[in-house]
Order: sequence, then structure tokens, then C-alpha cells
Amino acid sequence: MLILGVHSGYHDACAALYDGYRLVAAVAQERMTRRKVDGGRVPTEAIDECLAIAGADRKDVGALVLGRGAFPARFYSHLPFDRALEAKVRRLVGKEKHKSMERECVRYRRTDSEAMFRAGDFLGALGLPAGIPVRFFNHHEAHALPTLFHTDWDDALLYTADGGGDNVQYSHRIFRGGRIEELFGGDAELARPMRIDSVGLAYGYATQALGFRINRHEGKTTGLAAWGQPVFYDAIAGHFRVDAGGQITSDFADNAAMRQFLFDLFKGAKREDVAASIQRFLEDFVIAAVGRLLAKSGSRKLGLAGGVFANVRLNQRLAEELPVDEVFVYPAMSDQGLAAGGVLKFLLERDGLATWLDRRYRLESLYLGRDFGGDIDRALGGAPGIEKVPGAPVETAARLVAEGGIVAIYTKGMEYGPRALGARTILATPADATINDTLNQRLERSEFMPFAPVVAEEDAETVFKLGRAKAYAARFMTITAHVQPGWKERIPAVVHVDNTARPQVIRRGSNPLYYDILKAFQRRTGLPILINTSFNVHEEPIINRPEECLRALADGRIDYVATETGVYAGPAARREPAAPDRAARSAA
Repeated sequence: MLILGVHSGYHDACAALYDGYRLVAAVAQERMTRRKVDGGRVPTEAIDECLAIAGADRKDVGALVLGRGAFPARFYSHLPFDRALEAKVRRLVGKEKHKSMERECVRYRRTDSEAMFRAGDFLGALGLPAGIPVRFFNHHEAHALPTLFHTDWDDALLYTADGGGDNVQYSHRIFRGGRIEELFGGDAELARPMRIDSVGLAYGYATQALGFRINRHEGKTTGLAAWGQPVFYDAIAGHFRVDAGGQITSDFADNAAMRQFLFDLFKGAKREDVAASIQRFLEDFVIAAVGRLLAKSGSRKLGLAGGVFANVRLNQRLAEELPVDEVFVYPAMSDQGLAAGGVLKFLLERDGLATWLDRRYRLESLYLGRDFGGDIDRALGGAPGIEKVPGAPVETAARLVAEGGIVAIYTKGMEYGPRALGARTILATPADATINDTLNQRLERSEFMPFAPVVAEEDAETVFKLGRAKAYAARFMTITAHVQPGWKERIPAVVHVDNTARPQVIRRGSNPLYYDILKAFQRRTGLPILINTSFNVHEEPIINRPEECLRALADGRIDYVATETGVYAGPAARREPAAPDRAARSAA
């Protein structure tokens, strides 16, 4: 049976499609509309893309699971007469509003979302089969469940943290003895006053104070932090505490007061010090909270999800400073992961925990978008100003990168989640210390953290201090690690000022083209590392369709595109005879 998961939140709307327990497709709405973190409505484009990937259409869906996001007002059945009348008038004049199911639940102190929703009308409006099950999922439970489903653990703490969802900012669950115990963060919180306690929201407000955009540029704050001093740490920390049970609390009356305090505190300050202060605050308080929960539970496995855990430096400290054997950060840790997590909740309720646990598996890859196959070669091969480079794609791409070229990979289905993991990736040499400035200029980015390195699994420990605790998370570029002695000088483009890097550790089986280019580059230069940065231009989502790839190549954002069958040169590619390998000279 096809089960469709949908999240229609105000940012990071998404859809996911399961065939039984197999995740067939997962697509963020932003990748379809080309609007970063797009949300605020039902993501019909993402829904149809998921169904197309599966070779299905809307009439084939057997169950629908929904987050408590935004829906047109006409689908709410609980509205009192005056609000229902207003909604009807607005629809008649073409100005219908979307209303948040979460906010409606909080407003009326209700948790029975299905009873508040006209499911039959909604199914009809979407063209889905009448009478199929429609269920709402809890925001933080949908974050948490994938961290258990994609492991083989028998005892774990599942911890989530973000800027808020279903009226809370955290959840804590313990898995042991064949049962999942919810400690905090379930549906009961919808009927309670919201707590003003989000360290994730505080981080977002600090990002705003730096002139960046909340829910989009927090990674810039993380990158800046290593360059500053945490001079405001005590002032921020003085408003928060962690109780004996691992709950984070604050003394702010509301979120507006928290935001105003931070803006006033940071006024006129060095931005590096602002970033360092909020970064240390985030790390220390989450570590304290998680540490107390681990001590209470005795668990040595830690599953993490929610937007807070996009912070790779925080994840490193959790893995290194707490008594854990393994940390797994769900790769779609942001709200892009909710649609898939919601389906896992549906399966858990339908089949029971024992069956659900038996169907678990560890992730190997996340290429869950559409595989355009030969369409990319037809698009590039027939375009004016684009030339196919002679030679086999693997060796040609490796040679061009070694010579200083900027080569994008376009293969397989687009990645699920916020990271580029080898399907829509830009490659460059890590030996050139100036390459970060070059890439940022060409892609119109302003990044403060070096680009990420990709490394084969067999070489990972040679270059990075990973260990068992960080190894699984590093498969999906969700954690930083310290660089082994002697390597910083050889691969300066991927090592931060604090001697850390954010590696992606790969195996050949999940993406042979990606792996083979890396190993060919290693044979040519002696370096087992390549730069991997996402294939996108400033403020755009990661590339999806062939025409988007072609535009980037034609506009000179990159020099070359490597596909399964060839390498294509754009107008910016050098036409002169190849020079001796820049990477080889740098590595020597």
C-alpha cells in the first residue's frame, strides 16, 4: 500500500511516499518551486513528484498522514459561526486564508485533530481516493522516530530540539525493553501553555541580529563562531537553566522578549563574538540537558533530530563529551524530514512496535528525488556553447579537478534533506587554499566555514578523528570531526580555523560515479579528499532538474558537469592545454 506523508508547515513543506516500509520518494517543496524553505500551503508539487517517482498517481494512495501545518480554512470543521462565516466569505471573494492546525489546536486546547478536520472534503479536493485513512502526526514524534527506525539499537535516548512544533521546542523519548517511553513533547502539550525555552529559537534570533535570515542562515552563524570570543555567554546563559530532569527553561515572558533582549545585547558588537557567544550557549545547554537525560536512562545510544541538530559543531561535542557509543543525526533533521517521520508513526500504530522494529534498517543513501537518467545528457549535449570533453567520465573529471577546474556531478535522484551528498554536488581540489573564495564568488555565496570534504570509508580515519560514535552520522555530513595531525596543511580548503572539518564518508555501492572520481583523484594527486559543496547558486535550493543544471553551467557558475556517460564543458572552462596538476603540486 502506498502511504503518503505531507508536511505543510510555514517553512520546509515536503512530501514523502512509502510503499509499505520502503521509502520510495521524499521531496522538499523548495526543490520544485525553487523558493528556498518554501512552505505555508499543501505542497502539491512535491506530492505529485513523489508519486511520479513511484510511477503512481493520486488515485493510487492508500493512506494519508498529515502534519499540523497550514490548510485552507474550509477544511476545518470546528470553527465557531463567526469564524466559519468569515472563512466562507473570504473564499467567495478569492481571499481564502490558510490556517495552522497546530495553532487551532492550541487556541481551543484540543488534541483531536482528526475531529477538527473535514478529511473527506480534503481528499476530494486533492483527488485522493475517498475513504482512505487520514491521520495527523505529532511534530516532534515525527522528528524522533526515524532516528530509531534507521538504526539497530535496542536501547536509546531519542532527543529532538527546534524552534517549535506542536507547541513545544523539545521532546525526550527512551527506547528500551521493546517499548518507547515518551518523557516529554507529545500531543498533551497542545492543551498547555507554551513554554518559552527554545535555545534553537534563540540561535535563530542571534542569526537575525547578525543580519542573516532565520530558518535559513544559521549555518553562517556556526561558521563565524570559530573566529570570535563568547563574550556574551554569561549574559545569555543567565536567562536559562537546565533542571534535574533535563528540561531547559528560561525566565522570558514570551519569545518577543527573548528576541528583544538578544538584539539589545548584540547591538554594535563584533559579529564573530555574537556568533561565538550564541554557539557556546547552544552547545553547553543542549549538552547539559542531554547529559542529564542519558544519566537518568542509562542509554549509550543517542538519536537526534530537529533543526537544532543541523548544527554540526554541537553534534560533534555531544558525540565526544557524553558517554555514548553512537550518535545518529537523522539526515533530514529539519522539517524536511517530517513527512517521512509521520508515515513511520502511521506504520507503528497500524502494525505494532514489534513488527515495526523488525522492519528497521540502516541508511545507505538518500537519493530519493527523481532520477532523470539520460535526460541530463540530452539537455547538455544539445545546448549551444556546451562541449563534451573527450575521455571516460571518471578519469576526465578527476583530471579536471586536479587541474583546478570546478566540476559538478549530476547523477541519480536528488538528495533528501539539506545536504548535497554526491548526486547534486560540486567538486573542487582541497589543496588550493584560495578555492573557497573562488567558489563563493562564482556561486554568489558568503560562507564563513570551509567547504566540506568527501572521503572514502577506508581512508576516513587516516584523515579525520571519527571513531565509532561519529561514523554513522558522518555518512551524511551531519557532524564535524578534528583533522588528524599533518593533514591541515595538505587540505587547507576543507579545514576550519578550529582544526575541524565536516566530512562525508562514502562507500562505492551507493554512488559509483562519485566514489570512482574521488579514487581517481587520489591516484593522480595522492590526496584522498575532494571538496563537496552543494550544487546551487546563492539563495537557491539545490539543483533538481536538468535545465537547472544546464543554466548553472551556461552561466559560468561551474566549469564542467560530470554525468554517468560523459563530462561537459561550459563557457567558463579553460580551453588551453592542460597544465600540470595544481593539486599534485600543492600536495607535494
